[in-house]
Amino acid sequence: MGKRGTQLFAALLLVAAVPVAVWGLMGRQDAQGIPPSELDHAFRPPDVADGTATVLGVVALVLGVLGAALLVRAGLRGSLDNRWWAVLGPLVAAGALAGVGLRILTAGVIGANIGAGLVILVGGPLIGGLLLWALVRGVWLAWERSRR
Repeated sequence: MGKRGTQLFAALLLVAAVPVAVWGLMGRQDAQGIPPSELDHAFRPPDVADGTATVLGVVALVLGVLGAALLVRAGLRGSLDNRWWAVLGPLVAAGALAGVGLRILTAGVIGANIGAGLVILVGGPLIGGLLLWALVRGVWLAWERSRR
């Protein structure tokens, strides 16, 4: 795998690992002191034990840090155009918001899950805007590179 392939792999690793790390390390957000059978859910959480989710979060965190370290090293050595951080940054932020949003959407509560409504009304458009920014900026940078 060449330099570009390694950088692409590191970028994919970073972007894919962030939502899993946030989701796994954040843990369940159920209301405390209420028996699980009495909790209401806007969306049912995935059937993953808390310990398993934490392990997944830790592994994803390590992989994400590895991807970020490879990209930072490439940037410092001049083999990565630092303008690509304007693409990676919004993708990482969108992934972190998605991880938090999934935990809020699946939280067990008594009555209405107001947080789920806020995630849908605010988080959805925010994530969409970040993804759109990353897409437009990435296409622009690729187009600019192809012109050279």
